[in-house]
Amino acid sequence: MPNNFALGNGKPWSRRQLLQLGLAGAGVTGAAGLWQMLNLQSKSTVKVPPLNIEAPDDATNPMKMLRDFDYGTVKQENGRTIREFQLTAGTSIIKLNSAVSYNIWDLNGRIPGPTLRAKQGDRIRVLFLNNAGHSHSLHFHGVHPAEMDGVRPISNGSATIYEFDAEPYGVHLYHCHIEPVTRHIAKGLYGMFIIDPPTPRPPADEIVLVMGGYDVNDDSHNDYYAFNGLPHYYMHHPIGIYKDQLIRLYVLNIIEYDPAVTFHLHANFFDVYRYGMTMTPSEKADVITMGVAERHILEFAFRYPGKYMFHPHQDAIAENGCMGQFEVLAEKNSQNPVKHS
Repeated sequence: MPNNFALGNGKPWSRRQLLQLGLAGAGVTGAAGLWQMLNLQSKSTVKVPPLNIEAPDDATNPMKMLRDFDYGTVKQENGRTIREFQLTAGTSIIKLNSAVSYNIWDLNGRIPGPTLRAKQGDRIRVLFLNNAGHSHSLHFHGVHPAEMDGVRPISNGSATIYEFDAEPYGVHLYHCHIEPVTRHIAKGLYGMFIIDPPTPRPPADEIVLVMGGYDVNDDSHNDYYAFNGLPHYYMHHPIGIYKDQLIRLYVLNIIEYDPAVTFHLHANFFDVYRYGMTMTPSEKADVITMGVAERHILEFAFRYPGKYMFHPHQDAIAENGCMGQFEVLAEKNSQNPVKHS
């Protein structure tokens, strides 16, 4: 089993360190690489509006995070397909609005952390380096041995390797599991983990929305809320999508301190694939309730162009930042990018 090993404070991953671990020599594999290529090719038929992104260039870039999936490095070792990811915990300061800045713990310099993506049956290997000043860990939801459960503290300046099989398929998450867990998650150490089914889902414009909260005065109550890191961002920078295009939302509620939130879509209904663990929807709704760490796939297409809001239906949460808009574009506008500033 992997051991906790010290790398020294502030040192990034290097090829030498990877070689010392025996992890840098394998090549990209054929079968898993082919699956990834086919997966990307199937998405080439999807209509996604061109974006002119001028988003913040720091730990929060909500527009970039929408369709940013980390497939890792695919290797072949001893007949097994290995999908390898590198995650580094650090610290950042983000601006929640023009007056309030907030210190977070980040993963690979961003909040939420990278959206990791694999196929059911892949062998997952996560190289985790902690440079965030406190002990942290990574706990992955899914099925794995006890020693890979990510509850053992990884001290600052140290690293470890988590390795397990990707199962079952669905929308999962990962997060720090060091006490107080509530604080470690609320400060930013979380991300989405998608395991695709063996047979790919139909082509769609796939979008990630992670709902989070910020307790800026440490009173165990959230003061601000956000989709993908920044309050109100998608209200001022609507998400461009095309009319009649199938949209597949991967939605995660990781808001600590509030027992549950809802997700509501204006002027439409969506098919619900609970936890993403089925290929057929369980229900159709325009509001769904999600407890902390619940996540689902929601699919829909808009019939009419225009701007449509989405938000939790607890108005206080929406009004304090967890609110956004889709801008539905007619096909004739396909050459006009959605501009954001």
